Amino acid sequence: MRQADILILGSGIAGLSLALRLAERHHVSVLTKGHIEDSNTYRAQGGIAAAIAPDDSVEAHIADTLKTGGGLSDPQVVRRIVAEGPAVIQDLVNWGVPFSRKDGKFDLGREGGHSFRRILHAGDITGAEIGRTLAARAREHPNIELFEYHMGVDLITRRRKFKQQPDACLGAYVLDIGSGAIEPWIARATVLATGGSGKVYLYTSNPDVATGDGLAMGWRAGCRAINMEFTQFHPTCLFHPQAKNFLISEAVRGEGAVLVNAAGKRFMPDVHPLAELAPRDIVARAIDAEIKRTGADCVFLDISMKPAEFIERRFPNLLKACLAYGFDMRKEPIPVVPAAHYQCGGLWSDLNGQTAIPGLYAIGEVAHTGLHGANRLASNSLLEGMVMARFAANHILDTEPDIPDVDGDRSLEWHYGDAVEPDEQVIVTHNWDELRRTMSSYVGIVRTSRRLERAERRMQMLAAEVLDYYWNVRPNKDLLELRNLVQVAWIIVQSAKRRRESRGLHYTLDYPRASDHPRDTVLDPLSHYP
Repeated sequence: MRQADILILGSGIAGLSLALRLAERHHVSVLTKGHIEDSNTYRAQGGIAAAIAPDDSVEAHIADTLKTGGGLSDPQVVRRIVAEGPAVIQDLVNWGVPFSRKDGKFDLGREGGHSFRRILHAGDITGAEIGRTLAARAREHPNIELFEYHMGVDLITRRRKFKQQPDACLGAYVLDIGSGAIEPWIARATVLATGGSGKVYLYTSNPDVATGDGLAMGWRAGCRAINMEFTQFHPTCLFHPQAKNFLISEAVRGEGAVLVNAAGKRFMPDVHPLAELAPRDIVARAIDAEIKRTGADCVFLDISMKPAEFIERRFPNLLKACLAYGFDMRKEPIPVVPAAHYQCGGLWSDLNGQTAIPGLYAIGEVAHTGLHGANRLASNSLLEGMVMARFAANHILDTEPDIPDVDGDRSLEWHYGDAVEPDEQVIVTHNWDELRRTMSSYVGIVRTSRRLERAERRMQMLAAEVLDYYWNVRPNKDLLELRNLVQVAWIIVQSAKRRRESRGLHYTLDYPRASDHPRDTVLDPLSHYP
């Protein structure tokens, strides 16, 4: 049995910034199932939104967030998080993040849905610069231990007999991927900062680690999942057979790039007054419709009208990567398609990051705070991760939770029972592929009730098969990820079925209009799960 003051699962902006804030008074263990740089944070090219320009204001940022959120963002939550923007930007600057500057001032960009330039960026690799800076500081801190290739299996909870909701989270069972051993880790506070679930879809901008682990763990333990039907599809991922998960930043459109079809004709001005700078759900649906209308494989993003020197200075890494795939964005349009990008729903948490289970926190993409509503405003995700880490840290430091008294409690040990070593990897790979293809075909950008029913039937069969396999073999990383993905897919399908309207990122042909009474979709723990 391992013991930690604070146990954090996840090494993105939320997890690492929380660790740095807590490490002055606590010993912090940060676990990540891959390398510390394997997170969505490192893929965030565009930047982090904050109202710091002289002509901008917190009120304008709030208004843009609420408008994009489609009536489901919580105004009080939006105000609290957005108001912290300038302060957390200063934290990042103090920690050493090299934000781009022009004439001594921050070089602010603009993205879809924003009424002002308020996107701080570090060239075109903002997330990577933030991630590297936080990781370097965490590695140097004497009170932070980083455990790479360690994966959460399940949360350890304590509950009274016959009581459905746990009384407390005591920690988590953790798989050491290298040795294959599973151990209980006990902590004063356990924090899920595990990111999103983009790998539930066939085409995604997310890294391979984004398999919804924290969400599935929390849901199994007794947390509610909120608004999981709202998956944000990024409109512009590079369309190339070897370009796995390669995102073309929205900042490119923010600097004047336009979308054209195979005939070279723009189509966004006919769709929305903001054209290419419309909110992401509108742009993604428009691209999807254009591809279906023309029968083409993709559309094209064109910034070649800008001077080559500007492109080389503003997007040096994007330019280099595109050149490696045979595309010169200085001279020609780039082929792009929409891909699953961001999970706007998640485990319910309050503004302290607390879930409904005492001792368990959820921050960042895994959590639902009420900020994003039915659609996330561009570059609000890094902001939320930083701010919620600050709020959670303050709460943990103020309450000083005790270490759970588990001395001699053998019931907390992990028991393998009669499980054997897995001998048929084909079960995992086949089900993984079927799940992702089903979700992309039936629960994608445009949905219908019939498609959702088909997806539900397939998820029922997959869930039964995966769970049967899970309980009979010794768990490994691939099997745990598949188990989690099946549960996340089930949550998304059930949430989508319950929303009988079109709102934000959820668009269904059977209910094309928005209801006059917007409400959250709440899925109780293990609700109707096979």
